[in-house]
Amino acid sequence: MWIYEKKLQYPVRVSKCDPRMGKLLMEQYGGADGELAAALRYLNQRYTIPDKVIGLLTDIGTEEFAPSCYQ
Repeated sequence: MWIYEKKLQYPVRVSKCDPRMGKLLMEQYGGADGELAAALRYLNQRYTIPDKVIGLLTDIGTEEFAPSCYQ
């Protein structure tokens, strides 16, 4: 599993607004191939798979819900 610590790995300094980068980040988190979509695919697939793999898919799915900057 994962541990949540509200601490960034690297210092972040935002000097100006960058809508293009914001659009790319939003696509990564919420887009068709983003973190949320991957987590939901793993958690849905565990219902149609043999019993031995259910725990693994549950672990992977919940790990995808963890913010990527904390992994």
